[in-house]
Amino acid sequence: MKYGILVAFYEKIEATTKRLEMTDLLVQLFRQVPPEEIREVVYLTEGRIAPDYAGVELGLAEKLVIRVLAQVTGLGDKPIEALWKEKGDLGLVAETAIQERQQAAITAGEALSVRKVFDNLGAIAEAAGEGSQQAKIDRLVELLRDAQPGEAKYIVRTVVGKMRLGVADMTIVDALAAAFATKAEKDAVERAYNVSSDLGDVARVLASKGIGGLGDVKLQVGRPILSMLCERVPTLQETFERLGRCAFEYKYDGLRMQVHLTRKGVQIFSRRLENITSQFPEIVEAVRGAFLAKDGIIEGEGVPVDPNTGDFLPFQEVSHRRGRKFGVEAMAAELPVTLFLFDCLLLDGEDLTMRTYEERRQILKDVVRENERVKFAEVLVTDNEAEAERFFECAIQQGCEGLVAKALDSVYEAGARGYKWVKLKRDYQAAMTDTVDLVVVGGFAGRGKRAGTWGALLCAAYDKAADTFKTACKLGTGFSDELLFSFPQKFGPYALEHRHPRVDSELEADAWFAPNVVLEVLGSEITLSPVHTAAMGAIREGSGLAIRFPRFTGRWRDDKKAEDATTVDELLDMYRRQLKAVKE
Repeated sequence: MKYGILVAFYEKIEATTKRLEMTDLLVQLFRQVPPEEIREVVYLTEGRIAPDYAGVELGLAEKLVIRVLAQVTGLGDKPIEALWKEKGDLGLVAETAIQERQQAAITAGEALSVRKVFDNLGAIAEAAGEGSQQAKIDRLVELLRDAQPGEAKYIVRTVVGKMRLGVADMTIVDALAAAFATKAEKDAVERAYNVSSDLGDVARVLASKGIGGLGDVKLQVGRPILSMLCERVPTLQETFERLGRCAFEYKYDGLRMQVHLTRKGVQIFSRRLENITSQFPEIVEAVRGAFLAKDGIIEGEGVPVDPNTGDFLPFQEVSHRRGRKFGVEAMAAELPVTLFLFDCLLLDGEDLTMRTYEERRQILKDVVRENERVKFAEVLVTDNEAEAERFFECAIQQGCEGLVAKALDSVYEAGARGYKWVKLKRDYQAAMTDTVDLVVVGGFAGRGKRAGTWGALLCAAYDKAADTFKTACKLGTGFSDELLFSFPQKFGPYALEHRHPRVDSELEADAWFAPNVVLEVLGSEITLSPVHTAAMGAIREGSGLAIRFPRFTGRWRDDKKAEDATTVDELLDMYRRQLKAVKE
């Protein structure tokens, strides 16, 4: 097929903003494409040469393309750069520059074919090592020397990753269904895309085998499936009305990870189908030891966990790993991520997505052995609203966003968003705008580089009415290494063999201290907590108050006695003001 035919359709598609018109044009195009080339045509229409998950990058910077255009047209760098400044689109620059070349009687060579364009782009992507940049340039020069102005526009847009057609994946799905199937068969086309994440392959099968061939498009290791998504509901009451007795899982504040495993290796894909394996070496190592079957696909949420407090940290703490090629191992050692698993989609070649949630969860537990970095997502199966409310509070206190409720009979609907899975988040969140002074009443043994000292401190507020100290947080951040290793000396004089009688704690510390040392803490907000005892029952039965994401400010309040610390009543007042601020 001539590339010029493809470009003629692109021009028409780019000229309309109406999705139905785009779809009709794509249907006309797909019906003209030879079956042996439709895979390539679909990829090129998406502005790529492979599905997203393959991670294929053309790797040509805009400055390099300018050099190529200057070379091919003979106009020189400065005129091309001036055109770029004027038009802001290197594709239009290429079109204009090639037109000027033709007007100067420098004609294009042999007409470009789709195969030639696709193969050259593939060679550009594959070029690596010494001399690779020149190899990329040579392949692009070869294309642009034979290109007509319109062809040059889309070739350049493809290599710089800015196709500008406005064609979404689902528009292509609709067009493929209309071109090769009936309206009633569209769901089968969409299902094939959802389980393969590869529109090119779906198009190839449809064009060569028809709708019946889609049975060959199956879930397989190494090819990510589109994630099942949640609808939002505002209350637990509505959740139970929709789902009845259901499973509640922590909604972790992390990165959704789809892990593909074989005896030979591990691959990790993000929700956006990016291959992120190299960014999480600790997960790769951990799942190798945790997964007991031959091969499979498991799904979970990657969450940074403070190794000393066990508390979850905001995902921003490790988000800077994304896209890095160097120093990842050191980052992983300093702040490792734990994978909290909640689903099993494929096991030893068997597609489990049509099994119920309960069945898949049990299979997951059967084939995974928990370790330090691979754990099962916390889950509660109940039809009791009060029980679910306490579970919700526990999730929030640990640093989660809320809960995900799942129907016990729900199948895994790849790429779908529906009310079989629903998410519940807090209806408020306000920043903690002031610091508090808390009393250190206990310590937790350090791990990793904090071994040999206290890695986190148990801190409490003063309850004046009861003359006791009630816990409000585990504090593990804000300490320098030097400060951490001074803790045995600093708290040694106050060490006790058992909890001090004036300390009210549901948590069991590794060491107990007499309430004496006061320090300053700032957190993200104050939340309800089923595990901390400050103001227990004052807002809700069975719940106290806790500071979320607490951090030591660096200030020791040596000027204060323990009884001068922030009181429980002050925490209550801050919490109520926090709620009022949100409502206003």
